[in-house]
Amino acid sequence: MLARVCTRPGLVPSRTMSTSSADRKIYFGAFEVTRQVFLLTPYSFALVNIKPLLPGHVLVCPLMRHKRLTDLSVPELTDLMLTVQKVQRLLAHHYFRPEGKSPVDSAPAKHLIPGTRSYNPIPPEDGSFNIAIQDGAEAGQTVPHVHVHVIPRIRDVSAKDPTHEGDSLYERMADEEGNVGGALWDQAVGARPTTPGGKLPSIEDSQRMRRSQDDMEREVEVYKGVLKEMGW
Repeated sequence: MLARVCTRPGLVPSRTMSTSSADRKIYFGAFEVTRQVFLLTPYSFALVNIKPLLPGHVLVCPLMRHKRLTDLSVPELTDLMLTVQKVQRLLAHHYFRPEGKSPVDSAPAKHLIPGTRSYNPIPPEDGSFNIAIQDGAEAGQTVPHVHVHVIPRIRDVSAKDPTHEGDSLYERMADEEGNVGGALWDQAVGARPTTPGGKLPSIEDSQRMRRSQDDMEREVEVYKGVLKEMGW
């Protein structure tokens, strides 16, 4: 079953995905990813990444398998961007910390409101995000299904080095390390056929950082717990 979650004003109605949900299969391109999905809205879904470049790197996609951003209808595009905002708030609450507090490890940041069992959500402004869309094969899109990369940049953990002019994250996204499509092919068939788009070089399987299904499902449960903690 899909459990309904209350939303804040201005956010689309959403549902967390039950681990035992069998009433609907969700696809990212040609790949069935139902067990990787932690958030479902009327037009979109958010899933954990098989090859996260940094802690908290997730994807947000339209439910319809549109190839390009310009293919989305106005309701789909609106829902997609509102879902990206909601995922930012979730990741901020889980990974970020207010200025002066100890660095976050793997546990959610908790700020109990005195006299209640509720927690103050940590705002996205307590860290930063990379939000990216690779729109088309020539831009590095390796799964022909619109997807938004949402990547939290955690202070003192994964933030960009301010002394450097560029950001290596973009190179990693375009390189083999960020090849989401190739990782999904590896998982589905055990070997990589020609990956659609991207023209990314192959590397030895021993060098890949692909995660197991169990690892991804554990992360799904963590994010579902954060959503519940936030009253969503």
